[in-house]
Amino acid sequence: MEDDLKKLNLELKLRNFSLKTVKAYEFHVKKFLSTVDKPAQDLSEYEIKEYIAKLLDNENPSSVSQAISSIKFYYQTVRRRTLKIPYPRKHKKLPEILTQEEVKRLLDAVENTKHHLLLEILYGCGLRVSEAVKLKKTQINLEECLITVRKGKGRKDRHIPLPKTTQNQLKAYLDARADNNPHVFNTPRGHLHVKSAQKIVDHAAKKAEIKKKVTPHTLRHSYATHLLEQGTDLRIIQKLLGHTNIKTTQKYTQISTQTIKKIKSPLDNL
Repeated sequence: MEDDLKKLNLELKLRNFSLKTVKAYEFHVKKFLSTVDKPAQDLSEYEIKEYIAKLLDNENPSSVSQAISSIKFYYQTVRRRTLKIPYPRKHKKLPEILTQEEVKRLLDAVENTKHHLLLEILYGCGLRVSEAVKLKKTQINLEECLITVRKGKGRKDRHIPLPKTTQNQLKAYLDARADNNPHVFNTPRGHLHVKSAQKIVDHAAKKAEIKKKVTPHTLRHSYATHLLEQGTDLRIIQKLLGHTNIKTTQKYTQISTQTIKKIKSPLDNL
């Protein structure tokens, strides 16, 4: 098994996959190889499908889809064999969105300057939490009010406008820093951890008495939805969020209650 995992790691690195993807693929393949009771080369496609079906009994379709991608990649690159395994249908659950009033309450509930800025950037720029915690000073152009996200999801760079309300606070916060840490959200060991950011958001939501489940990604969803409601073109939102496929961005047209409220029923024309 160790030899196969080394070969898998090499194939992933040759394709310049992100560290997160490499770890996920290695995790799923190692789990697969440890669970099956035959050498990988001796397994029939039916037996591999049986393994996938058992995963679906306990795991959500998104996680199983990633497992399928990992196993297919392993067989294609290491075993030189193509598998025809379908992906499970995902639950089409609409993400939770905060109203602008709830976002204001959330921000008002945070007194710590660093934590407040984190929330402002998560919502005001729509960054993924992994992008926000790793944000470096060199990625921020305060004069032009722009943030450059380097190697986001899919290894893509993109530019995002920095809210003018955040500009002065961010400048004052960075100017007051006496350390040489390159990260905006610094810690003694480097930068804020994703789990720490999640706890900050969760604590703020509870303090603001928001009953909805609020995560860093909720702020990203809210950013996109509010942009759509104020008339921003869907293609622009796609670029700001760093989505490869416009279909990923189109889900916000289903979420926007303000847009739905503006629709006039044909009954009102009678």
